[in-house]
Amino acid sequence: MSLVLTAPLAGWASPIAETPDPVFAQKMLGDGLAIDPTVGELRAPCDGVVIGLHPCSHAVTLQAANGAEIMLHVGLETVRCGGEGFAPQVKIGDTVTAGALLSRFDLELLARRAASLVSPIVLINGERFVIDGLVTDREVGFGETVATIRALAAGVAEAAAAEGETLRRRVRVGLAHGLHARPAALVAHEAAKFAAEIGLEARGRRASARSPVSVMALAIASGEEIELTALGLDADAALEALTRLLAEVGHAPPAIAAAASDAAPSDGPHGALAGVPAAPGLAIGAAVRLVEAEVVIEPAGGAPEDERAALAEALALVRTALSARRAADAGQGGEIVEAHLAFLGDPELARAAEDAIRDGASAGAAWSHAIGGFVDQLRAAGDARMAERAGDLADLRRQVLLQLSGDAARPLALPDNAIVLADDLLPSQLMELDAARVAGLAIGRGGPTSHVAILAAAMNIPAVVAIGPRLLAIEDGALVILDGDAGRLQVAPGPTEIAAAQTQLAERRSRRARAQAAAHEPCRTADGVRIEVFANLGSLEDATAAVAAGAEGCGLLRTEFLFMERPDAPDEAEQLAAYQAIADALAGRPLIARTLDIGADKPVDYLPLPPQDNPALGVRGVRVGLAWPGLLRTQLRALLQVRPAPHIMLPMIASLGELTAVRQVLESLAADLGVPPPPLGVMVETPAAAITTDLLAAEADFISIGSNDLAQYALAMDRTSPELAAQVDALHPAVLRLIGEAARGAGGRLVAVCGSLASEPAAAPILIGLGVTELSAAPGAVPELKAAIRELTLAQCRDLAQRALRQTSAAEVRALKLAPATLEAMT
Repeated sequence: MSLVLTAPLAGWASPIAETPDPVFAQKMLGDGLAIDPTVGELRAPCDGVVIGLHPCSHAVTLQAANGAEIMLHVGLETVRCGGEGFAPQVKIGDTVTAGALLSRFDLELLARRAASLVSPIVLINGERFVIDGLVTDREVGFGETVATIRALAAGVAEAAAAEGETLRRRVRVGLAHGLHARPAALVAHEAAKFAAEIGLEARGRRASARSPVSVMALAIASGEEIELTALGLDADAALEALTRLLAEVGHAPPAIAAAASDAAPSDGPHGALAGVPAAPGLAIGAAVRLVEAEVVIEPAGGAPEDERAALAEALALVRTALSARRAADAGQGGEIVEAHLAFLGDPELARAAEDAIRDGASAGAAWSHAIGGFVDQLRAAGDARMAERAGDLADLRRQVLLQLSGDAARPLALPDNAIVLADDLLPSQLMELDAARVAGLAIGRGGPTSHVAILAAAMNIPAVVAIGPRLLAIEDGALVILDGDAGRLQVAPGPTEIAAAQTQLAERRSRRARAQAAAHEPCRTADGVRIEVFANLGSLEDATAAVAAGAEGCGLLRTEFLFMERPDAPDEAEQLAAYQAIADALAGRPLIARTLDIGADKPVDYLPLPPQDNPALGVRGVRVGLAWPGLLRTQLRALLQVRPAPHIMLPMIASLGELTAVRQVLESLAADLGVPPPPLGVMVETPAAAITTDLLAAEADFISIGSNDLAQYALAMDRTSPELAAQVDALHPAVLRLIGEAARGAGGRLVAVCGSLASEPAAAPILIGLGVTELSAAPGAVPELKAAIRELTLAQCRDLAQRALRQTSAAEVRALKLAPATLEAMT
């Protein structure tokens, strides 16, 4: 017998697929309809029992006598009202009859506060029932029949029998409003992919992960820790997937979550999604979702010798493919492949795989087990960079399993100007795409320092990361605008937004072409003040690119490129050859080489750095050189032999004593080699150095301000953390005041900025106004940076700098405009 549902709201009924929210529109919670209410009352659509009432009172769930569960969700994103505007008339456990008043709500308040008043009515246990006869596209009144529900045949969608032990994992939920309807739907949607029985436990209560209403009924608050359980053949994979999902829900950056939920409405159906900028640029194109099926592996193996041979063959094939890719790419891609090759030959991985094969695992299961152990360790390390390196191991897992399965990675068919959407993206997947057709990357997870972010920047592909799980609700082919500078994805933009973006793109191309045409001219302001524009380098390829871009020299050579991803430190001869090659590429232009800056987010296996609870505040930068003097002396000897002689710069200086100690070593080595000691400068990256620059300048030959670290230390925010990266803005007035103090304290010494702030044309006038006379930027930013400086006067720069120092936030600084140039300012 069918169950009749009557309208629980009075208003306009529409198909649920037209609900302006992908969780409901894609029926992740279940099938049903939606009503845009005209009366602030919610009534029971049938006889039943109240089994769910959200703490914010915006969602009520009934269970009918036949077992059907119907959720009534008033408005969209009404959870953020915190219960304000709702007056529930029932409680959990109440028995109600059709038409009974369940709740009253304030239509006027919700119209102002909610994302939409459209209210979904959803059958949430569709594995047992089906909803028919939906009434849509017309006005409906209370008590009017809007649907019928009938039971499916017994046995449909019964869960697979569980076996094995129950696995458990704890996870903390940090969504601003906890696990309400929409994230609960995502949990249920993900759980449905697995045969295992999956549960959530909190405060002594348990809910099935397949039941969104049960998940909601737990009333999990923001920041609360829960325990996931799984029992069945694929329990481990289920726990991993749910942990990832809840980690996305629980650890989305607050600024991102706010931007995503509070974004201003647009004339497109999805609006804008916010994330973290990973590679700059603007792109308009069609969304293409990259959803790759997991490689199927057999858990049990055959004869151990056969499994060993199969794994060895797969590893050899991957090694060959990686070597070919490295030979074809001398830039960042080649360096990342080099790291993958090093991981591939790791003896610990080989040992773990061999142990698993000996215990009866197949080659694929053994390799997956070996990789998985190290991935878990990296993700549990509490370091954002290390968590991102776990993605490299996951990439190797995929490549080897593909070889074992005999399946080649099928290339994604891309249209022109494709914006690729992915929950996560591995470096090998990016390198497999047709770069000529990729206009931009939008990634649900990941961080701004991941290898994919580095690759995207090197390939000049705009990228935004950490967008969150809503990203994959966007349909293939949807028109989107990706802004890699602002960290924003505009979905289904309207004509006005499209026209504005097209105009902006055209202006950018024209501006870039004009800037490149004049890039090799010396840089002066409009009133003749000389400002040197150098480039930051990390390889020989960077040096070549910098010269082509018009850089006047190298303001920062990151010598770490020689020391990372290898089993031992480079000797003097290897270092000398590498530094000399870069000096030759610069063809006589100035070269400033920074001594080794490792530790914190850049550990090396061969250096026994002690465990540090807070590596960013531990042994790093110049402290490493002073703690391991042999390492420092070898590098200084190599740099002293480069011709023309480079200037040498010390990282992470916090006191005059550190500078004095290194100068003594440098002068002694120079005397031994019979060469004059070169200029020795310091990087101002700590607040201590910024406010004592007058003391440092007594010994230092030049000052270079590292805005990246200075910002993170001044703001007490880890710049490598995906959760905080978007907020670590060096244009914060506190950071600018430190830069101003450093420039004043330099006492006539050259003052440069070599952090990422120097690459921003918008920051140039403020830095110049504070007393900076050299900017060292990313090679690709040099032409437009020079062009921007040529339009400035020193008077304009000083005026803007002083106004910036009086602001209260980086956003206010960025909103400032230059005062018009005057004739007096030009003379």
